Amino acid sequence: MINELEICPIENTVKLLNRKWTILLIRDMFSGKKHFLEFKENKPDLSNNVLSDTLKSMEKNKLVLKKVSNNSTEYHLTERGLKLNKVLYELAVFGLDEMECGDERDLEIINMFKDYYANLLNLSD
Repeated sequence: MINELEICPIENTVKLLNRKWTILLIRDMFSGKKHFLEFKENKPDLSNNVLSDTLKSMEKNKLVLKKVSNNSTEYHLTERGLKLNKVLYELAVFGLDEMECGDERDLEIINMFKDYYANLLNLSD
């Protein structure tokens, strides 16, 4: 019998996604961002060095593919990276359902956001 402490799919996935910015960069790629400066938008605490290191780690772990052309470098999710769509969706749903989002909990707005993320992350019903 396999020792579950040696092979734990949850632990292995957490290790894969453990860098601070990885999940947010994957979200950004689902929303169409693919250039270095686009990833820095709305992330004032993300330094160039950390972003560069994180993208290299994601590339090494086969989550993204780096495409270099004449004047541009783009990052795209690989098939492996695209498979994280359900993980990101469940994070969004948990955040909408379980985290404090202000005083009023408007179910219509929450469902609108769930639909938005389902569409963004290419989830079919």
